[in-house]
Amino acid sequence: MEANSQRQAALSRLTTETPLDLLVVGGGIVGAGVARDAAMRGLRVGLIDQQDFAAGTSSRSSRLLHGGLRYLEQGHVGLVREASVEKKVIHQIAPHLAEPLGFIFPCYRGEGRPLWQLRIGVKLYDLLCGGRNFAPSRGFTAAETRAMLPALRAARLAGSVRYYDALTNDARLVLDTLRSAERHGAALLNYARLVETSRKAGEWSCVVVDSASGGRFTVRARAVVNATGPWADRLQPSAVRLRLSKGIHLVIDRARLPVPSAVVITEGKRLLFVLPWDERVILGTTDTDYTGAPEDVAVEPADVAYVLRAVNDFFPSVRLAEDDIVSSWAGLRPLIANPDGTPSDISREHEIKSPEPGWWDIAGGKLTTYRLMSEQTVDAIMRQLGVSAADCRTAAEPLLLAEEITPFSGIEPAPFTREAVLHYVTREWALHLGDVMLRRSGWHYARRYSPETVAQVAAWMACPLGWTSKETEAEIAAYTARECAGTGARESTANSG
Repeated sequence: MEANSQRQAALSRLTTETPLDLLVVGGGIVGAGVARDAAMRGLRVGLIDQQDFAAGTSSRSSRLLHGGLRYLEQGHVGLVREASVEKKVIHQIAPHLAEPLGFIFPCYRGEGRPLWQLRIGVKLYDLLCGGRNFAPSRGFTAAETRAMLPALRAARLAGSVRYYDALTNDARLVLDTLRSAERHGAALLNYARLVETSRKAGEWSCVVVDSASGGRFTVRARAVVNATGPWADRLQPSAVRLRLSKGIHLVIDRARLPVPSAVVITEGKRLLFVLPWDERVILGTTDTDYTGAPEDVAVEPADVAYVLRAVNDFFPSVRLAEDDIVSSWAGLRPLIANPDGTPSDISREHEIKSPEPGWWDIAGGKLTTYRLMSEQTVDAIMRQLGVSAADCRTAAEPLLLAEEITPFSGIEPAPFTREAVLHYVTREWALHLGDVMLRRSGWHYARRYSPETVAQVAAWMACPLGWTSKETEAEIAAYTARECAGTGARESTANSG
């Protein structure tokens, strides 16, 4: 397939096969899930995103499929059960993107939760998975805990518990969900911004700007879903009211903190994670209010200091410093507005509303519950449209066919090859350097970011995309200035690879 043929085919279908039954605005995990579900039920579906697919929250998470152990303490048992069931569903339909992972939760005398409470909590956590978590939880003595984590602070250590969730690749989960949606008939277009909406005679008319060409086109649809995450309250006639919470993550070399499994550490009432990721370790996250423009979120020095301080408190001999950071990212949680409490206290429940006939807002929720959110949204749309309610198949049908799973996609960073880049450009909608480096390959975060690496990827992209040498240089400059600054990445030539 030619690099531009996938885009041209989607443009043609969005403008000629109208009215669509459904236009999804937002190509993050929720929008992707809605598009896949609706297409599988036989609806005519289009999806657009003003940036690249998964460029917002859906590529800037903790990369976990989890029920949310801490939500039990807050009394959100229903949410925990919902997410616990869904993490197992994702493992069933996309095992290549759900790697079971043990979490060791140390307990200290006189600090935080007592060990007996943690042991009860993780057993309840197992039960909320239907009694069939990835593996049963268990407790460990202080000596057993130290044997697993020799660098862990020993003073007043009472013991630990271990429970199970799963590691994923958030951006890849979006992309593979979109590939499934396209196979079932959805027309998908990134870098396409909705600029105007109006409703007449039971249809929505949506004016869209194609950022790649600068042209405008109109999409007509019987229903529109606003699944734009942190931008959801900025579209009209949206009824969403959000409270944005900022979270950052740091990536370090696993040799600096060689953990055998994930570790839960505490900072006050908050939980942070130490997550093994191939040859790296992910540290995070923060949870603070954010009031700026969603596209401007970035890692700040105070965020870095907070995470490093928390990790060093639990692993004092490691003495992590800012120079140890390979890369980092910042993202926003689009929480349903609640003025009370800290962001950590705000429920992760989702909300589905229809403020006007045919317009649907979906907001809140978690990465783990995206499929359920999508199912509920499509159910509601089909009822409003008066369409016979076909059964939802997204919980049973594999996300990808066996032949669609490639060596270029997975939880770990992809092999650094020209073939991988060509696949991303011709099969997965990559138009810009950041699309490949950040969201499709993971090379940016795995210490692949060096001038030589970036130039090589740009050269591989230039041919299929028809870039001139000037355009190639512009892509490199834009990536370095915008993407690296926005994610807080650190340029490393000597240690790239």
